[in-house]
Amino acid sequence: MSLSEQEIIRREKLEKLTQMGINAFPADEYTITDSTQSIKEGFEEGKKVKIAGRLISRRIQGKASFAELQDSSGRIQVYFNRDEICPTDDKELYNEVYKHLLDIGDIIGVEGELFKTQVGEMTVMVKNFTLLTKTLRPLPFAKIDENGVVHDAFNDPELRYRQRYVDLVVNPEVKDVFIKRTKLFNAMRQFFNDAGYFEVETPILQSIPGGAAARPFITHHNALDIPLYLRIANELYLKRLIVGGFDGVYEFSKNFRNEGMDRTHNPEFTAMEIYVAYKDYNWMMDFTERLLEHCAKAVNGTTKAVFGEHEIDWKAPYERISMTDAIKKFTGYDITGKSEEELRTFTKSIGIEVNDTMGKGKLIDEIFGEKCEGNFIQPTFITDYPVEMSPLTKKHRDKEGLTERFELMVCGKEIANSYSELNDPIDQRERFEEQMRLSEKGDDEAMFIDQDFLRALEYGMPPTAGLGIGMDRLIMFLTNNASIQEVLFFPQMRPEKKIPAIELGDDEKLILEILKSGEAMSLSEVKEKSQLSGKKWDKATKNLTKSNIVKVEKTETDLLMKLV
Repeated sequence: MSLSEQEIIRREKLEKLTQMGINAFPADEYTITDSTQSIKEGFEEGKKVKIAGRLISRRIQGKASFAELQDSSGRIQVYFNRDEICPTDDKELYNEVYKHLLDIGDIIGVEGELFKTQVGEMTVMVKNFTLLTKTLRPLPFAKIDENGVVHDAFNDPELRYRQRYVDLVVNPEVKDVFIKRTKLFNAMRQFFNDAGYFEVETPILQSIPGGAAARPFITHHNALDIPLYLRIANELYLKRLIVGGFDGVYEFSKNFRNEGMDRTHNPEFTAMEIYVAYKDYNWMMDFTERLLEHCAKAVNGTTKAVFGEHEIDWKAPYERISMTDAIKKFTGYDITGKSEEELRTFTKSIGIEVNDTMGKGKLIDEIFGEKCEGNFIQPTFITDYPVEMSPLTKKHRDKEGLTERFELMVCGKEIANSYSELNDPIDQRERFEEQMRLSEKGDDEAMFIDQDFLRALEYGMPPTAGLGIGMDRLIMFLTNNASIQEVLFFPQMRPEKKIPAIELGDDEKLILEILKSGEAMSLSEVKEKSQLSGKKWDKATKNLTKSNIVKVEKTETDLLMKLV
């Protein structure tokens, strides 16, 4: 294992601590009486406290030192005085351990008394401290110069997502997003529970990947010698429970879809689905409005939330428009009664790429997605979808060729989908068979036929309304994050590029650290970030290119450096 100079020094310090009889990773419970937040909210001069956290900065001035400690709730100043910590002649705990063997990032426990400095800053006067964890890698804390300019901020997105543990420590504001995420789940769960609905769990490993049109992940069960699929949706299992007699069931489910990754899609994501017996999609629209208004208030304290350049108001009621009317409004074309060929011809005429595997549902979906979606900024229900787009939805009670379905659009993105659920087993079988015909034409996202679900429907499912909400996308809108990776602790990433195990000097390691995101960078930018002298730069880059670790490519306007 190749170590940097700082990593070697920290390991040497660890060895010295061990020789002094200090366990750098003690197993003992460390009892905490306060947090930084509770101290600041209920400050009492002279109060004795016991806190723990990371040492994130310090200013040593001989026998005294001001430092900053960060715990899960914030930061607070701590004051180390040699004679307070070491009242006897033995000053080793301060002179050696604190001054020379502790590092920024180490986790320590502190016992002391509260006081305010001359400038009024709340501070802990340290009477004793305990090393709880020695950190062997330096944390990339940003540096702020005398002019308030931030340097070396840990803000590269790929590094932040790969090393979320570091991101949370050095960018504590990131934690706020995930606190709000938990508030959202709690608020939604409370809303459902107060309504008398029942939280359940359904299988993740399924023999039929049903409930949505998506490409599944496939695995194999060795003992049963059968293929299994990771859940793409939990819809069909929840409906089985409605058949079984529950009046209302819901689940927060981890779903998996073997499709592309981008700023709004992750192959593993969280959805909420709820099914309520004896209701329809009109009732569910009203229910959804009230639900999301409740959640927005719980997360942000108000119904309004900024997303990008827009202020979204989640207060009910929301605008409602049918898909047919939306397409007519934004394209001038009426899709009512049109054949597959007519739709294909129109789709091509407005510049949308199509292929022969697309049936009527896919063609209409393409038209709406390309020409209509982006126009809906405030929460808007898109209702009454064509039957070809909705294989699990009940046919519209009044409008031929349509279904009782809505999607909720916000800022051009779908965050909720709802049906008056199809409970006619004969109609459902025909819809599944149509999906199989699409599959045979080459549509790898067409639904499978779930024979057991059809059998359940034959036992009778009461009229039911269902709702699905993409929880990741919803919290994006509530926290002003345009990327799904910002609201997932550990988003899926491409494999990290491994650096070959060869002997490298500190200058080469510095350049590799700058390039480790894997993206090509301007040669001049890399050089500027490295702050290496011309001679050191030339030698380090020559060694890296000669070892085939990095390469330099010439473009029309620049020289680019990247990892091989």
